[in-house]
Amino acid sequence: MHSRRFLSTTRWALAFGALAGIVVGYRHWLHVNPTTVALTLVLFVLVLAAQWELRYAVAVSIVATAAYNFYFLPPVGTFTIADPQNWLALFAFLGTSIVGSRLSQRARGEAATALRRQRELEVLYLLGRELLQTESVATAVQAVPGLINTSALAESVILYLLDGDRIYQAGLHPITGVEIPHLRQMALTLSAVQPTSGNETLVPIRTGVRPRGLLAIRGASLTPESLEAVGGLVSITLDHAQAIENAAKAEANKESERLRTLILDSITHELRTPLTSIKGAAGALLSNSKMGADDRNELISIVDEEADRLDRLVGQAVEMARIEARDVQMHLESLDILDVVQEAQQNCAWVGESHTIDIHLADAPRIHADRELLEKVICNLLENAAKYSPPSSPIFVSAEVRGESLATSVADRGIGIDPAEQGLIFERLYRSRTQSEGTPGTGMGLAICRAIIEAHHGSLNVTSQVGQGSVFTFTIPLAERL
Repeated sequence: MHSRRFLSTTRWALAFGALAGIVVGYRHWLHVNPTTVALTLVLFVLVLAAQWELRYAVAVSIVATAAYNFYFLPPVGTFTIADPQNWLALFAFLGTSIVGSRLSQRARGEAATALRRQRELEVLYLLGRELLQTESVATAVQAVPGLINTSALAESVILYLLDGDRIYQAGLHPITGVEIPHLRQMALTLSAVQPTSGNETLVPIRTGVRPRGLLAIRGASLTPESLEAVGGLVSITLDHAQAIENAAKAEANKESERLRTLILDSITHELRTPLTSIKGAAGALLSNSKMGADDRNELISIVDEEADRLDRLVGQAVEMARIEARDVQMHLESLDILDVVQEAQQNCAWVGESHTIDIHLADAPRIHADRELLEKVICNLLENAAKYSPPSSPIFVSAEVRGESLATSVADRGIGIDPAEQGLIFERLYRSRTQSEGTPGTGMGLAICRAIIEAHHGSLNVTSQVGQGSVFTFTIPLAERL
């Protein structure tokens, strides 16, 4: 308040001081004709109106008219005008000064209005851009108060949502004493922007005609139209985030249903085959008591092999569940990947009997992993490469450093994997219907391998081309980087 008064006093003093300087300068030092004096005074008043408020220009115009009459129009030294033409000049001067001042003030006002509208459009643009980037309702409602507070340069912002009577605040001066029943009543009844006491404005948030909540904004220098647009942006943001969430849930449900059907089909296929064999062999043994020893032993062998297959399937399912539940004790240590590959090669010796394994791991750095689990992963990848490759075809094992991990690859020259199935082979119990006919397996091996690698904070991926072979690559953190 004191600074405004001081500024106003200073401006009055400067305005009349400058007027006095013009009058004294022309009266005593610069002897010019009255027309030059009048034009100078008009120019001074116009400059004053353009820079300051209209009241300064009008007041100075009136005083300048009186001074012009007294000092420059004959008879000089009196307020009497002898020549009637001077009356016309005097009123023209006064009118020109006031009209010019008014036009200048109007131009300043329109410029200020244009700048304010530009600022409001910038606020709405920035706010809309930031809000529409949110993809969940929870993120949106958390971000809305802070974004409005920052964009609109407000003191504080409250977002109240009818759904759950939730309140979110932001700002340097949070609004205290907020009463939820009052906010609920205002949100249900308010249909337009409403200013309240304390430099605060209430903005309803609606979806169509349905009330959704309320914004309480304090200290924002925005017009009611802009505040209404802010409320519309918030409503659109919530609808947009809700739509994205619903679409994601629908997609997740669709994918879950697809995987559920896939797993059920796989379970039916994998369990029914050994059960059918066991049932058939057991039925033959029971129905034919005079069966020869060789036939009986063959049927008993079938029962034993299929029972082992069922046991292996159940064991892998239990192992998969334990790994996903983090119920496996991992013993991490610094390992040489070459040693692990060689041990895995010994555990699945049949692979080396039917295929040539070409290993290029001599310069590979040490890794940080669980030896037993990693051997299981490599053994499974070697066995898969052998199962789906022609006999005597080579299998390549190599590694390279990628950032802070070692990427180890197992490549074959087998039948390859269809691009449509490359994302599915890591799912539990999934087996290709076109490429796994006659090939033994449970459909759990790759799912277990990926779970083990992810437990090591790595990744397992495949690159494949039908008829050309496949490359399975897994990453494990380097020992020296930990």
